[in-house]
Amino acid sequence: MSAALPSSRAAVPDEVRQIRRTGFSVGLATGLYGISYGALATASGLDLWQAMVLSAVLFSGGSQFAFVGVIGGGGSAIGAALASILLGVRNSLYGLALSRVLPRGGWRGAARAQLTIDESAATSASGTTPEAARAGFWAAGVWVYVFWNLFSLAGALVGQFVSDPGAWGLDAAAAAAFLALLWPRLRSGETIAIAVAAAFVALLTTPVLPSGLPVLAAAMVAVVAGLWPSRGRTEGEQR
Repeated sequence: MSAALPSSRAAVPDEVRQIRRTGFSVGLATGLYGISYGALATASGLDLWQAMVLSAVLFSGGSQFAFVGVIGGGGSAIGAALASILLGVRNSLYGLALSRVLPRGGWRGAARAQLTIDESAATSASGTTPEAARAGFWAAGVWVYVFWNLFSLAGALVGQFVSDPGAWGLDAAAAAAFLALLWPRLRSGETIAIAVAAAFVALLTTPVLPSGLPVLAAAMVAVVAGLWPSRGRTEGEQR
């Protein structure tokens, strides 16, 4: 029994080092998408400082793309804010799940709230111990924040000289990034059906609704699907 203790203790630092390396890789790969955000932001009418403050404070790629997409499409500030908030709600759910292993108060708690995003939550979830989960969260969160803002600055500087982001494919790059994040999550027929229905609603409403509102209309499909009792849950309740 005593001989097994040193090896088990040594395994924890090994996992922590590995998950920190993973966090760095995730941060670099995710940060590259910041180039598209920065270019789209300044090309859509935001100045350099507005684009960078939005990136540093909001720090949620999907919400930032939604905001500048609505503004760039001629939508209202209210529509842009609503679309951004709707996409950012998921981070609150991540925060609840991470509260078991991460600090809740003080400056660390404030930093945790700022760094709670898809990538930090996913990297943390891959840890098999509380120590590894914490290391994964901070590694991914900090590196994504650093690289995202650095590449956003580079993209914003480029975007000032690009009159039409579509000519460079930057608008398509944002959509491709969303699809790359979405595709691995479509693991069941039910989620695929919801995604197809939401896309259909977005296509129908885009010609008739102001910019930004089709996003909200498509999101309502997922809300309704979540409230609708599925057959699997109904059968489980009957049993």
